[in-house]
Formats: sequence, structure tokens, C-alpha cells
Amino acid sequence: MAEHQAVYATDEYGRPFIILREQAKKTRTHGLQAIKSHILAAKTVANIIRTSLGPRGLDKILISPDGEITVTNDGATILSQMEVEHQIAKLLVQLSRSQDDEIGDGTTGVVVLAGALLEQSEALLDRGIHPTRIADGFDRSHTDNLLKTAMTSLGSKIVSKELQQFAQIAVDAVLQVADLERKDVLFDLIKVDGKVGGSLADTQLIKGVLIDKDMSHPQMPSKVDDARIAILTCPFEPPRPKTKHKLDITSVEEFKKLQSYEKEKFSDMIKRVKDSGANLVICQWGFDDEANHLLMQNALPAVRWVGGPEIELIAIATQGRIVPRFEDLTPEKLGKAGIVREVTFGTTRDKMIVIEECANTRAVTIFVRGSNKMIVDEAKRALHDAICAVRNLIKDNRVVYGGGAADISSSLAVQKAADEIPSIEQYAMRAFASALDSVPLALAENSGLSPIETLAEVKSRQVKEKDSTLGIDCNGRGSNDMREQFVYDPLISKRQQYLLATQLVRAVLKIDDVIVAGQAE
Repeated sequence: MAEHQAVYATDEYGRPFIILREQAKKTRTHGLQAIKSHILAAKTVANIIRTSLGPRGLDKILISPDGEITVTNDGATILSQMEVEHQIAKLLVQLSRSQDDEIGDGTTGVVVLAGALLEQSEALLDRGIHPTRIADGFDRSHTDNLLKTAMTSLGSKIVSKELQQFAQIAVDAVLQVADLERKDVLFDLIKVDGKVGGSLADTQLIKGVLIDKDMSHPQMPSKVDDARIAILTCPFEPPRPKTKHKLDITSVEEFKKLQSYEKEKFSDMIKRVKDSGANLVICQWGFDDEANHLLMQNALPAVRWVGGPEIELIAIATQGRIVPRFEDLTPEKLGKAGIVREVTFGTTRDKMIVIEECANTRAVTIFVRGSNKMIVDEAKRALHDAICAVRNLIKDNRVVYGGGAADISSSLAVQKAADEIPSIEQYAMRAFASALDSVPLALAENSGLSPIETLAEVKSRQVKEKDSTLGIDCNGRGSNDMREQFVYDPLISKRQQYLLATQLVRAVLKIDDVIVAGQAE
């Protein structure tokens, strides 16, 4: 028999009322049980990502629903491609995304830190401390005074953890487009393009624009010196009505008339381009064989089907104007470049066009090579992180030492401050200090070192020698001094990590009730 959805009852005065059953599928967890389930979800996500932290971090292989394979150790990429259902796990994914959007680097570290903070708060909850007091204690730990202990002001020099060559490319690319007066870097001017083939060592920085197209006719010259470029967004076609139309041709004369009209239009278009002084045409649309043939005859090399963003980049680089109609084409609107050449790769027929020595030297392209698509994609992500690190240093040239040195010295400072606080928040501050150790612990573990011994040794040396530059020697170079190893992190990246992780943990600790509305049966 089906269960009753409602029960009729009367109160002590005999007034009738109906008690409705809650829908069977509605679930509710509340109080400590809810907070603990959230902490468990966050710890699970943080543990997945932990092993990919640092220079010796391991890679993850992600297979999308349509079978595409990604191999990466970039925290933001791993999390964005993971299908997570749990609401708190989704918060961690957003956390890494906001670190990526704001700073561009440090996405793994921020999730590991948030997971460690939540893990520490679980032990405090078991001791009966109220979640709000824990959150307040964490907030108190995260003050800039403590970060100042982990900060060392240096000149704006950085040696990326990438290969020497990639670091150089990243630095050169950013310095090329940086506005040093405004301390700003226009990312739109740096284009990162990749092609499978060759090795990572063949990656190069092109001071200009690279487009994945070739000349529209195989007999056109593959190199144009002192190029004056007409950048067109109108097709090389006779004008047609915008609406649907039908043309009835009933006699040979009419057909010939149409043919001569088309030819006349094509000739007029090419004449306008020639008269403007252009010696190269870059067109957003295609053109048919007749137009192609006429361009070839008139010695006008042309490139067709160039996408919108690339057209804009070419216009910025060559200081040309994008021309929507042939009538508007004038010599002043042409882009200027010293050399435009077609490059070929190995034995394949693939060709690309390089526009160099542009009028505006601030547009650059990084051309990544690699033996397969996965390596090229991972190299692009690595370059993105390196470029972001250099950009952050231009915005704020203060750095902290990497390799966990900053985290250890922050942890010691928080621990010391906790001893001086009389209220119950000192427990939360100690927990915060322990959570900061999660980064150096993960670095040591991923480098094949004994995590606890290594951390204890470095920590005691930092206290004894009063040297905040000592960190984990991940690359086995025999020195713990991060200043000697040139391992730096931009200060704003580290500060953002601590800030975001603390804010997220505070939000999670304040949720004590989860009601999932189910469908009515």
C-alpha cells in the first residue's frame, strides 16, 4: 500500500490541521556532520592535486568524455577538466580558477593550502572549538605583518623554474609588450601558437605575428620585403544583394554581360588595391579562382581566410587600419612590415606566414614546437605560467623565496604570534601554522625526499640561523638556500594564495546545513 502523503489531525482545542510528509527525496545534513562532510570533500580534491606540486610534481592524464587526452600538472587545468559533483569540491575548482584569472600561477598551491587548512580545522572541531572562532583565528593569522616576514625585496629579476630558454622567451616576450611606466602588460599582444614537430628546443620568440595560413596561390612569391599590407574584411567578390535573390539568364548575351561585369568588378578591386600602393593583401574572407588568378597576374601576393583575432593583431602590429570596403582603401590605411615570409616545416606541406619587423614592435608571437600535441599543449601552459610570473613582477617587483621557504618562515611567524594571544583563537593560529607546512611537505614528498625529516631540518635551520631563504632542495643541488638556486615567487602571487585559501576556508566553516531538494515523487 502506498504511504500516505498527508495525515489529518486535530490540536488540543479540536481544530483540524493537516500534517504533510516531507518529500522522500529531500536530504538534509546539518551541524558538525555537514562541516565534516565538506572538509572530507575538500581534502579529497586537495590530495588529488598535491602530487603535482613543485618542479618534481607528477603529471595527471585526463580523458574527456569525447576521448581527448590531456597530460598536465597544471592545477587549474586538472581541476577544470575534472567532473566534480560535490558542492564544496566545486568551490575549490572556482578557487583555483580565480587564482588563475587574477595571478595566472600558483593554482596548485592555493588548493593544497585550502585543503590543509580544512584538515587542521577538523582536529579543532573535534576538540569542541566553535567553527566561527576557528575562522576568526585563521583570519587573524593572515595579516600582512606575517607575510612581511616571508618577504624579501629584490630587484625585478626572475629566473623561471622552466628551462633556461623558456624563461628567456617569457621574459623577452613580456618586456617587449610591457608598459613599464604604467606597470602594465597587455596580454593581447602576446600570442602563443604551437605546431607539432621538431623538439621543445626549437621553440622560438617571433617579434611579429605568425599566422597559420599560406599564400593563396602556389606561384605567388613566398617572401615580400618592405611590405605594405592591405588588411581587408571585404571579400574579393562582385557585390551581391544582401537578401535572397535569383538571377535568370536566358541568352548567351546576358551570360557574357554578367561575365564581363564580374571581370570589370574584379579588375576595379585589384586596381584600387594597386593604386593604394599595397604589395600584400590579407583578407578575412575567401576569394574564388578568378580573383586569385587576377591577383597572381597583377603580382599581388594574398592570404585568405585569416581569422578575426589574427586580423586585429596584424593591424595592431603593422599599425594598419582594417578596411571594410574597397572604396575606403587609401595609402594611409596600409600596414607596414619589414619582411613577410612563408615558412615550411620538414617534409610536410604545412606552411605558415611570419610577419616581422613590424611598425609596432610591441606585438610578439611565441611559436612552440614539440614532438606531439600533448607536449605542445603542456609547453603552452608552462609558458602561460612563466609569462604570468614575469607580468606579476613588473606589476610589483617584490618577491619571496620559493621552495617552501616563504611558507616555512610564515609558519614560524604565525606560531610565534599565537603564543602571545590569550584567547582561544591561538589554537586556530597554530593550526594555520601547521597548514602552511603542507606546501613544503608536498614539495619534499614529490621530490622523493623524506617529507617530515626534511621539513624538520629546514625549519630548525631557519630558526637557528635566522635565515628565511632556506627551503626544500627539490632538484637535489645540495643547497637549501633558495637565493643561490634562484627560486623566487612573486609576492603578489603568494599573498593572493593565502588570501583566497583563507577566505574559502572561512566560507566553508560557516556552512552548517545542507538541504538538497529532491524531485517530488
